[in-house]
Amino acid sequence: MIPPAFEYVRPTSVDEAVRALADAGEEAKVLAGGQSLLPLLRLRLAFPELLVDVGRVPELRGVREDGDTLVIGAMTTHHDVVHNLLVRRYAGLLAQATATVADPAVRHRGTLGGSLAHADPAGDLPAVALALDAELVVTGPGGRRTVPAREFFVDYLQSALAPDELLVEVRVPKTDGWDFHYEKFHLVAQSWAVVGVAALVRRADGHIAEARIALTNMGSTPLRATTAEQALTGADAAEAVERAAQVAAEGTRPSQDLFASPEYREHLARVLTRRAVLTASGMG
Repeated sequence: MIPPAFEYVRPTSVDEAVRALADAGEEAKVLAGGQSLLPLLRLRLAFPELLVDVGRVPELRGVREDGDTLVIGAMTTHHDVVHNLLVRRYAGLLAQATATVADPAVRHRGTLGGSLAHADPAGDLPAVALALDAELVVTGPGGRRTVPAREFFVDYLQSALAPDELLVEVRVPKTDGWDFHYEKFHLVAQSWAVVGVAALVRRADGHIAEARIALTNMGSTPLRATTAEQALTGADAAEAVERAAQVAAEGTRPSQDLFASPEYREHLARVLTRRAVLTASGMG
């Protein structure tokens, strides 16, 4: 299907992009890798009057260290995230989960910031950002502000970004010393996750000292499975993992669609949490 008509600008700096967004108000959309937006345009599910293409803003790309934090530019592609040595060393969960996104063609075009800003609860990376306690840095006419991942995802396809703001970087605390695993159930290689589980486990003295579990596609936003996390803290046996898995779906509101019922998604959350935690903790 042919998309509706729109104006198009290609800024070369963040300041220029913000000005374009501010001038257009709510009638503008940011074009990053285009892997989420272009299908919406073709299906006429989005009707922007202006597309602001940030693909040629060099300051939005790359990975660097800032003390105990990795700073990843919003326009860094999935491919570059997967293969970046700093990400693989200090945020292995992000590299592993990103490698499961769609297919190589999409990973070469799609971007980390685009995926997060799209705020699709079925996307893999919003839940991973939540598990990693990431912070998202956005900028607008009023300057920069930092939004924790737990506050960034507001509702289905809705984020904390204002219409005149641009996501510029993602700050990820280093998790070297943590074990991790991302487990998801999907129908074909290119499809969104029916359910996914991102697990981080830090072991000490033979037991789990701390755990983080985030769920993909179990509500209108990514969710932390806090009851399951609490069940794992201090645990040293597979029985504790089983208890955590059984409560993984508590507080969730999974949707009904062509692929799964809410009850089946709750079942998947339990099964995938068990697998993810057992694998991350070395018991799988």
